[in-house]
Amino acid sequence: MRIIAGDLGGRRIRAPEGDGTRPMLDRVREAVFARIEGRLPEARVLDLFAGSGSLGLEALSRGAAHVRFVERGKEALEALTRNVQDLGVAQRVRIWRGDALRAESWRDRRAEEPPYDVVFFDPPYKLVTNPDTSPLLVRALQALVRDHVAPGGVVVVHAPARDVGALRPGPDWGFDLREYGGSGIALVTAPPGG
Repeated sequence: MRIIAGDLGGRRIRAPEGDGTRPMLDRVREAVFARIEGRLPEARVLDLFAGSGSLGLEALSRGAAHVRFVERGKEALEALTRNVQDLGVAQRVRIWRGDALRAESWRDRRAEEPPYDVVFFDPPYKLVTNPDTSPLLVRALQALVRDHVAPGGVVVVHAPARDVGALRPGPDWGFDLREYGGSGIALVTAPPGG
């Protein structure tokens, strides 16, 4: 796997061993970043279910100012930490080991931090397809956009194409959905007026 474009373009990044994570295909990542490119310069980014960090690292390469990565898997955290060190971007990131669906993982409680401009929300497919956990994902998306995303900011949601529509937070929420093979990518924005 590699960084596609920007200052770090072409640099290789490691993926965790095993099948616990499924990195987004390069062609899908290219399509996603083509859609959000204008939002990235100096952006504050939150990368949830970060895995190897490929999305947040790509955002840094394309001009994001800071990325907070949230991951709880041991192998994924090891790969992510190595990638950050190898790319020399440690001063621009924060790696948080925790539950990506819990608000306390999204920001430091002790510090006054501005909201995020871009959030990557790429949950394991089993959470999306399970009727017991998909409502938790929707509630997390609502809280993210309502309380932690800057005006004009966006949450980039990645899920199976057949299931991504179930993650729409509500009928009034912006939900610009595109399909790339079996992947669905939606840009979620708050309804007018918050």
